[in-house]
Amino acid sequence: MNYFPERVAIGKSLSGFLLGAVLLLSSKTITAEEFQYPLAVVVDKQETIFVADLKLPGIWKISEGKKEIFFQASKKFRTPLNAVRCLALDNDGNLLAGDSSTREVYRISAQGKPTPLTKGKVGIAMAMAVNSKGEIYVADLETRSILIIPSQGGSPEVFVTGLPVRGMGFDQQDNLLVAAHSKNQLLRITPEKKIEVLISGRPFQFSHHLTIDADGNRYIADGYAKTIWKVSSNEKETKPIEFIAGDILKNPVGLTWHKNLLYVADPKAKAIFIIDQTGKLKSKFPEK
Repeated sequence: MNYFPERVAIGKSLSGFLLGAVLLLSSKTITAEEFQYPLAVVVDKQETIFVADLKLPGIWKISEGKKEIFFQASKKFRTPLNAVRCLALDNDGNLLAGDSSTREVYRISAQGKPTPLTKGKVGIAMAMAVNSKGEIYVADLETRSILIIPSQGGSPEVFVTGLPVRGMGFDQQDNLLVAAHSKNQLLRITPEKKIEVLISGRPFQFSHHLTIDADGNRYIADGYAKTIWKVSSNEKETKPIEFIAGDILKNPVGLTWHKNLLYVADPKAKAIFIIDQTGKLKSKFPEK
């Protein structure tokens, strides 16, 4: 016999409330409409935008103006894409994602299935780029190295060491351009591993990702300065100029150039900005 029926009723009510709250939170996690902490962005040939979101955690997909979760990672540490930090496209147009939680780089299928490429042999992948051979270059912030992963996956080999790189991309000659937190912040590394200084000194307050347009101009995200800097492909013009700056940007991090447009991932603004060739805002996600 239960001598405290009211306690049972309250207990059942509270349990139901807590269960409902858990289900609501779970539902919100799966169907969230807003970016949480977007760090990287890429655009494929079909104009699909992919966004790495560190705090979702996972990857968003924007197609024909519609935004949805492409891969919902678990919030459990050491699970795939729990701490996704960078994106790239391989030479076949497949999505690549670097994840510090599992110390891995993944190739993501069109159905959103991640396949590990290195068996956990990458530390903190901060940036990626793919050369003309299809080799995947990864900036590993943990070891201050740039690693090379074979196009189909396998054990990485060290390309160069001693560089805390946060952004990089290949020019048309297969030279690797890097934005690094080093004595000189903008460098070019030839396929023969020769390091050349493009801009001496430290003109950027806190550089993040780097991207290159069709004319070879370089763009560097500067989070502290709330600025995207442009460095001319004319190497006689070594002074960075402001491409876009001001209140619109809160902490620009991720960059990619696609068909005369610059895409910017800003985790503090919780938005993706799309900038035209003149440095003016064309559109953003979300529109609010």
